[in-house]
This record gives sequence, structure tokens and C-alpha cells, in this order.
Amino acid sequence: MESILTFITDNLNIIYLLVLMIFVGIELISHVPSVLHTPLMSGANAIHGVVIIGAIIVMGQAHDALSLILGFVAVLFGTLNVVGGFVVTDRMLEMFRKRP
Repeated sequence: MESILTFITDNLNIIYLLVLMIFVGIELISHVPSVLHTPLMSGANAIHGVVIIGAIIVMGQAHDALSLILGFVAVLFGTLNVVGGFVVTDRMLEMFRKRP
């Protein structure tokens, strides 16, 4: 219990920043017009590609099991985000194609 409190007090600014980023992200995404969702998804896919590369680099330089596991989880979630983003973008673009 004492180690958790020490962790929280040592990283209080990072926790505040994380909570602020969550609220700002939700507020920004909720005000994006539907016309801009496809370009926004393409940009998010590019960003998640960079996240995957960074996570692979972290995994390559891992010295303990925790770093390796966290790197693997980051690669897994980043890959799921990229694939899901491409699927959603493809479905949205399918709505604008002419049907035979």
C-alpha cells in the first residue's frame, strides 16, 4: 500500500496530465464534423504506425520481462488500432462509391 502511495505522489504531475489529455481528447473528438472523420482516421493510422515502431524498439532494448510484456502489449494494441482504422475508413469510403 505504501509503495502505491509513493508512486502516486512521485508521479502526480503525470497523472494530472493524463487526466487532462483524456478530457481534452474526448472534447476534441466529439466536436469533429462527420465529413472530417475519414481524414482524421487516416492521420490516426499514421500516428499508430509510429507507436508500433516505437514499441518494437522498446521491446528490442528490454532488459526485464515487464518491459518486454509492456512492449508486446503496445505493439498488439497499436496493430489493432491500425487495422480497425483501416477497416472503418474502408467502410466509410464504400458509402461514397457508386453501385452498379
